[in-house]
Amino acid sequence: MTRLPRRTLLLLVVLVVVGLVASVFVARDRAVSTTLAHGASTSPPWPAPADKRAKAVAADLPNVYGLKLAEHVHAHLSITIDGEPATVPGEIGLDEKNGFATALHTHDTSGIVHVESPTKRDFTLGQFFTEWGVRLDTSHVGAAGGDVAEVLTVFVDGERRAGDPASIVLRDLDDIDLVVAPAGTVARPSAPFDWPPQYR
Repeated sequence: MTRLPRRTLLLLVVLVVVGLVASVFVARDRAVSTTLAHGASTSPPWPAPADKRAKAVAADLPNVYGLKLAEHVHAHLSITIDGEPATVPGEIGLDEKNGFATALHTHDTSGIVHVESPTKRDFTLGQFFTEWGVRLDTSHVGAAGGDVAEVLTVFVDGERRAGDPASIVLRDLDDIDLVVAPAGTVARPSAPFDWPPQYR
C-alpha cells in the first residue's frame, strides 16, 4: 500500500475542512432564506395580519416595545404587480395599544420598514414577509409570479438583484423593489423613494 506524501495528506485535510465549513454556511443561508419566508399564496391586497404575535414568533422576531435600541434603521419596500403598485400596509408587527412592536414593523402605508432592535443583528426581507403572512421566494410574491407568464425581478437601490429575495438583509435607506411583470417585458424598478427628511 502506497502512503501519501505528508504535504498531499495535509492538503486533503484542509480541503475537507474548508468544504465542511462552506456547507454549514450554505445550509444556514438556505435555512434563513427558505424557512423565514413563508406566507399565503394569495393576490393583493395583503392586509396586516390579525395574529401579530404568532406571526412574529414564526419570523423569529421578539417584542422590542419600550426597550432601549442599539439599532434603528429604515428600509423602503415597493411591490409592483403587472404595472400596479401593491400596498404595504401599516401596523405589520405593531400594536401600540397593547405594547407590542417587533424589530421589523410598519407604521403606515408608505412602505417604510422600521428596523429597531436592542441588539445589533441582521434582519431579512424573508422575516418581514413571514411576519406579514405573504409568500416570498425566488419567483413569487403572494400568488403573483411563478409561472412562464409572469416573472419576479428584484431591485435593491435600482440595481437588479439575483437570488432569493427572502435573504436580503435590510440596511439603512435601502430601496427594495419587487416587480412581477409579464414574461418577455423589461422589468424596471419604481422611481427612487423620496425619503422624508427625518429619515436621512
